[in-house]
Amino acid sequence: MRELVEHMARTLVENPDGVSVEETTQEDMTVYELRVDEADLGRVIGKEGRIAKAMRMIIRSAAARNGQKATIEIMD
Repeated sequence: MRELVEHMARTLVENPDGVSVEETTQEDMTVYELRVDEADLGRVIGKEGRIAKAMRMIIRSAAARNGQKATIEIMD
């Protein structure tokens, strides 16, 4: 799943080498902390957070297929 988050982010940004994803666990949920270059932050978030919401929905759905819970946090 970490690879999926990384792949989605790399396709959106201008500097794919600046993308990093860390996986942490909080209670019963897996949290993927996404970091991108400051210049690419707007591309990952999108207007009114639409892209970020879509990415979270994809990860949440993929995790649910495996009986898990997951989300993405975009770190600045």
